[in-house]
Amino acid sequence: MDQIIIHELEVFIRVGVPEAERAKPQRLLVSVELGHDFTAAARNDRLQETIDYQAVAARLAGFGRRRSWKLIETLAVDMAEMVLREFKPKRVSIEIKKFILPETRHVAVRVTRPNVSKSQS
Repeated sequence: MDQIIIHELEVFIRVGVPEAERAKPQRLLVSVELGHDFTAAARNDRLQETIDYQAVAARLAGFGRRRSWKLIETLAVDMAEMVLREFKPKRVSIEIKKFILPETRHVAVRVTRPNVSKSQS
């Protein structure tokens, strides 16, 4: 399957178990892999026949401005569901890196979800 990859998009989201950690948005890096068939887009050289990665990145950058999460696992699942619903890839993987443990470079979670929508082409 062909893929569009957005690697380490910087976002600022309120996430953390302690209330103090959720008090202000923190820097996260989000990587996204979108499974999509590029056949029609490559044949016709048309953006409308693929997934607009700039639109995906903009949507993820603004995701969660008015809410917070305790777990990055929940945030990753919510992001994956939004991408599937709004951009309709055949599959999506979301990885979120969080910089919370001083003795590590980062902590990360990854979720992968297929698009099981009946309306998918």
